[in-house]
Amino acid sequence: MDWANVLATRNSRMKASEIRELLKLLDQPDIISFAGGIPDPALFPAAAFRDAFSEALSDGQAGSALQYSVSEGYKPLRDWIAAEMGKIGVPCEAGNILITSGSQQALDYLGKLMVTPKDTVLVGWPTYMGALGAFNAYEPTYDRLDPKGNRSPESFRAQAEAAGGRVKFAYLSVDFANPTGETLDRAARESVLDLADTLDIAVVEDAAYQTLRFDGEAIPPILALEIARKGSIEACRTIYCGSFSKSLAPGLRLGWVCAAQEVISRLVLMKQAADLHSSTLNQIAIDKVARGGFDAHVAGLRAVYSARRDHLLAALAREMPDTVQWTKPEGGMFVWLTLPSHIDAADLLAQSLKTERVAFVPGRAFFADGTNGNTLRLSFSCAQEAAIDEGIRRLGKLIRAA
Repeated sequence: MDWANVLATRNSRMKASEIRELLKLLDQPDIISFAGGIPDPALFPAAAFRDAFSEALSDGQAGSALQYSVSEGYKPLRDWIAAEMGKIGVPCEAGNILITSGSQQALDYLGKLMVTPKDTVLVGWPTYMGALGAFNAYEPTYDRLDPKGNRSPESFRAQAEAAGGRVKFAYLSVDFANPTGETLDRAARESVLDLADTLDIAVVEDAAYQTLRFDGEAIPPILALEIARKGSIEACRTIYCGSFSKSLAPGLRLGWVCAAQEVISRLVLMKQAADLHSSTLNQIAIDKVARGGFDAHVAGLRAVYSARRDHLLAALAREMPDTVQWTKPEGGMFVWLTLPSHIDAADLLAQSLKTERVAFVPGRAFFADGTNGNTLRLSFSCAQEAAIDEGIRRLGKLIRAA
């Protein structure tokens, strides 16, 4: 059978994730990897999860833990999340929370919910490649989000109409963004809300790294700023996507959406059609571990990751030529490098893997138009200090030669 004859047109826009492919290199012991933006498995609360799963499967509880459940998610976990959202300025209740199979599923659902082919999605330049992968299936066009307010709303609207659709939402990660590590200041967050109000579009706020702040003062999420303006989450256009992958355990694949109940009710219908509900057992375990010491665990993560961030920044300052620039993140897992314009990071990676055995992620895949090939992303979350020193020394040598 010629499968091309039956495939939907959206398949032409679905491509392999460069990061997922690079993760295969982690099995090669001689590779020094700054590629995967993944938590350090040595820091997982394994003992706490062992106890939580054991308790969930004990007499009297195993039946419900292994049974079908409601699509919205395990109610005690949604209650805990709602309380945590209240601490960051988002008063809400369990009805405003949907549990998803990782925040990646939430992005897929939101693309499905809002995008008709040729509609426009506003994204950062660069932006999280997983978001582009999720949205691409619904055949949008992309325009460059300007969070500083230097572009008129009318220009966004006109460009979207010229492409054959309308602007539907703005997607952004405001704290320690993947891939740049940069944080959007409060004025820029307010500006995004102003733009969304004028265009009458949604805002999708990806908060995967929000708990991993090392330095500086915390800035309220966009959803919190909008609630301060409008008085209630039910009046808000911002959709907040959270995740346990960077704080507790990515392998359990649990995230959540926090939004007005009108949005949640529509996403629940998608959840029912897609996978019915996220793993009940995993939700119960996450709830038990989170209630048993979430803040203390995350504080430990911040201490380790901030030290690695500092070590990486020092190594870059020592080893990189003057023509290379990089971000200095206040948290998260990433540092973003900009190379001289004539150096293509994809070619550099091929050479690096061949001669230096150092892995990183070329930057082109983070741009909706595939430009800016002279950029790359480094992750410090899994790198020990000795590996950072040696890896950046090798990479610096390679870049100087290029």
